Amino acid sequence: MKLTVVGCSGSFPSAESACSSYLVEADGFRLLLDMGNGALGELQRHCGLYDLDAIFLSHLHADHCIDMCAYFVARYYRHDGGRCAPVPVYGPEGTEHRLTTAYGDTPSASSMSEVFDFHTVKPSTFEIGPFTVHTERVRHPVEAYGIRIEHGGKSLTYSGDTGVTEALDELARDADLFLCEAAFTHGKESIPDLHLNGREAGETAARAGARRLVLTHIPPWTDTQVNLRDAREAFDGPVELAAPRQTYEI
Repeated sequence: MKLTVVGCSGSFPSAESACSSYLVEADGFRLLLDMGNGALGELQRHCGLYDLDAIFLSHLHADHCIDMCAYFVARYYRHDGGRCAPVPVYGPEGTEHRLTTAYGDTPSASSMSEVFDFHTVKPSTFEIGPFTVHTERVRHPVEAYGIRIEHGGKSLTYSGDTGVTEALDELARDADLFLCEAAFTHGKESIPDLHLNGREAGETAARAGARRLVLTHIPPWTDTQVNLRDAREAFDGPVELAAPRQTYEI
């Protein structure tokens, strides 16, 4: 598997990065995890507008899904070559309604489903292209999911947005790469069931026995180096910060 960081800023885009979006590729199949603010523009550095094979939305906060509205425009109003077939979109219950409401002026109430083939995510194991994926509900104010992706004997876990939860520990169990949010700062913010801090991300990786930890979804107002330090104090494996255009071979 190849993982490309399209965007990794938390809450809103930074001067350097779009919000959460990650491209996972294997066997010529392209799966996009989330499409937050600014992600669609950056995505075009890595693949064509119509080359995605599937999209997974961890939850329906704007910094993880709002560029789906722009992507609707690109797919619905495409004239050169005609409208392409609907791309599968896996998201929490109500994803179609959320995107239609956010767009605000679709030609009809069903226009989104003309270009997106919506599938409702629940805790389960299923196939997306060549990937075996396992999803679990994580702890966030809205319905949110973490995902484990397996291919060729390797595994990638993406936390989405979450507080501390055993569900994430299990998703990250022995993961070759654990892409984990670290939005909060240890000793500064303490809001249960919202976000992890760097220390908690490191502790989760340690409990899970993950092989490599990549911290992501760090907002512009958070000191990334503090979160990196805190994660390294809690986890003795490799730890680094996600960065736009960074790629990982898994």
